[in-house]
Amino acid sequence: MKQKILPISGTWFDFHHCNPYEGDYWNHATNQFTAQDWDSKMEEMVEAGMDTFMLLSVALHGKTFYPSEIIKYRWNLICEDPLEAVLKAGDRLNVNIYIGLGFFTTPAFHDFIDENNAERYRLDIISELVERYGHYRSFAGWYLPVEAGIRGYYPEDYTRYVNKMSDQCRKIGPQTVIIAPYGTRTIHFDGRFVDEVKALEVDFIAYQDQVGVNASQPEELHHIYSQLREAHDKAGKPLWADLEIFKFQGKVLVPAPFQRVRQQIEVLSNYVDKIVCYQYLGLMNKPGTLAFAGHEDSTKLYQDYADFIKEANL
Repeated sequence: MKQKILPISGTWFDFHHCNPYEGDYWNHATNQFTAQDWDSKMEEMVEAGMDTFMLLSVALHGKTFYPSEIIKYRWNLICEDPLEAVLKAGDRLNVNIYIGLGFFTTPAFHDFIDENNAERYRLDIISELVERYGHYRSFAGWYLPVEAGIRGYYPEDYTRYVNKMSDQCRKIGPQTVIIAPYGTRTIHFDGRFVDEVKALEVDFIAYQDQVGVNASQPEELHHIYSQLREAHDKAGKPLWADLEIFKFQGKVLVPAPFQRVRQQIEVLSNYVDKIVCYQYLGLMNKPGTLAFAGHEDSTKLYQDYADFIKEANL
């Protein structure tokens, strides 16, 4: 019997990576992207099979990537409004884009804990985004980029944050909400965890496989995701995998060898409804692309993956 294979059909992307080191191979390039470059890169990713895009953030360290009347500081980018550029491309290409709501303040990763710091921006920014960009069909929903560090179970603070954010988003704009927790290998797969999944008022949960960060090995994913599948079936919620296609070169993200990525795909395909990756931008580039961003090995990862997809008849 031929093994079931799911393609990578979604990806995260960013205008400037939130970590000061990890995006070193592509931050300079994306800072220089024009609106046409963003359109070209979106088309390239769709050609590679992507139909679902999670934008990591619309702001970072108190500066926005789009013209905002709420936060007065902006990143110095060549493209006047990269958010509009990708949404326009999304409409043309008929894909879904989920806009990241986080990293408004510093420290960025504590938006859900530091309520006094984050709350003053949250509702106003959601409203501003819907007012400015709500007419784009590709604006399909929201991604909450503050990641849950699961330690056996979901942190209670995180569940409260997610449910509050989801309620606020759905009152103002698109209804769909996505999260991407880490710490999957620590999960206690029992009734309490199932109840926690049920209690999360989100539509899709894309669990990080944590292979890229060296917290899990590809062969361990069978155990983790088979139990996630059972738990999500009990909770009545779809199950996505966030496949890490990177490895580390010091503190910097570089493309992983495809032999490892292939193992991840082959295992995850047995258990999940959809595979999305972190992340195409910077780690994969079509040979000859007009909008190159990333490590020189990114073209090899792209070609190896494209050959695999063709071989699998997907």
